[in-house]
Amino acid sequence: MTHDTHPAALVMVPVRVLLALCVTLHVLRTKRDTNSSIGWIGFLWIMPILGTVLYVMFGINRVRRLARRLVRHHQWNAASFAAEHKFRVEDALAPLALMVGKMTERPILRGNAVSMLHDGDQAYPQMLAAINSARRSVLLCSYIFRKDEAGQQFVEALVAAHRRGVVVRVLVDGIGAGYLRCPVARALGAAGVPCGRFMHSVWPWRMPFINLRNHRKILVVDGAVGFMGGINIGAENVMKLNRKEPVSDTHFRLEGPVLRQLTEAFVRDWSFTRGEDLDGEAIYPPVAMPGGVAARIVTAGPDMDLEKIEYAMLQAIGLSRRNVRLMTPYFLPDDRFTTQLALASMRGVEIDLIVPAKSNHVVLDWARDASFGPLLDAGCRIWLARAPFNHSKLMCVDDEWCFVGSSNLDVRSLRLNFEINLELYDAVQATAIARFIGGHRHKRLTHHDLDSRSMLVKVRDSAARLMQPYL
Repeated sequence: MTHDTHPAALVMVPVRVLLALCVTLHVLRTKRDTNSSIGWIGFLWIMPILGTVLYVMFGINRVRRLARRLVRHHQWNAASFAAEHKFRVEDALAPLALMVGKMTERPILRGNAVSMLHDGDQAYPQMLAAINSARRSVLLCSYIFRKDEAGQQFVEALVAAHRRGVVVRVLVDGIGAGYLRCPVARALGAAGVPCGRFMHSVWPWRMPFINLRNHRKILVVDGAVGFMGGINIGAENVMKLNRKEPVSDTHFRLEGPVLRQLTEAFVRDWSFTRGEDLDGEAIYPPVAMPGGVAARIVTAGPDMDLEKIEYAMLQAIGLSRRNVRLMTPYFLPDDRFTTQLALASMRGVEIDLIVPAKSNHVVLDWARDASFGPLLDAGCRIWLARAPFNHSKLMCVDDEWCFVGSSNLDVRSLRLNFEINLELYDAVQATAIARFIGGHRHKRLTHHDLDSRSMLVKVRDSAARLMQPYL
């Protein structure tokens, strides 16, 4: 007994083949990552229609296209610094300084004052004091900005600054600060304060951007004082409030020429989000040199800055001679990062990796634990920090160079998020940061700890690691 094939089914066969072929050609032409390309192509040929829809929504990097158009049509304030502002590295880290300079097209700038701040207890009062004393401009960017006990203080300070004639611009992430509801944006908007929501949209055709988040934390006041690092704005960051799940973190107060680079990072994001160009002396005042620290801003994101933070870290590890100290809340890097750490350890560099014993994302902890074996085999030392959960992102090499900011050590942060880090070529700062990292070496992880896990836990962790690109 035979059945006639439905005519509609026959028509769909060439349509499916054509869709799969067209998208495959696009993948081959635009994707650099081999594993990603193979995954998309395989899925497309198995499920052509669903695969095409998902690829159009999530697989095309429209952000880079937008960024190229933005750079082409806007002239940025590429401040021409005098020779006395620029710093030249002449020791073993000179190749690192040269590489990052070529990659970012930003010079290392001398004459900065840098202070390390811990938790909202230290950072928030200084940030609020700066906003309350602002006379010309306040530029604020935060991934999370809650309208809670802590966030309300910032809302009131920003509104007050706006009412006394200060140029105030606030940028929050379209997901981190609230997707369906964003109380902070509503409160600021009601008071007339311009507030942008980075890549936010509830419409299906805007869904490609839901996976690309602005994870930067920036505050620049009057172009004279700035703050950046890992701290979001929320009550959980204030230890004295005794919240149920507190988040400890590290932030940095900056003064000096490097503020120009920090300001420009915000200005680009603001123009990208709201289409407004910020310029003039209120945004870029004359450069002061209040200290002696050499520093440079490094930005990364899926636009024109793809993987620049990761490349800087890889180069620093490759050039290390004595030690590498890393502190991160989430550790899910790609194989090349793990390999670079292992190779450095095997040539005699002392590698210390500090991660929380328990983070605020349990699945990330499972996936993380499954990746520690090769590092322990190579002689790296892995330490588990006690509660409270520490969200700091810190790196120090040879007690001479450090790298701090918003970037986690996971694929999402290094490849998908918009991040901002700060290079510091300063032995005093590096020693202080290395000492802080070392103070969180609470429990050393061993092979025995990994081997003593039950078979069920090992399988669970390995399965979680398969989701690494999406965590």
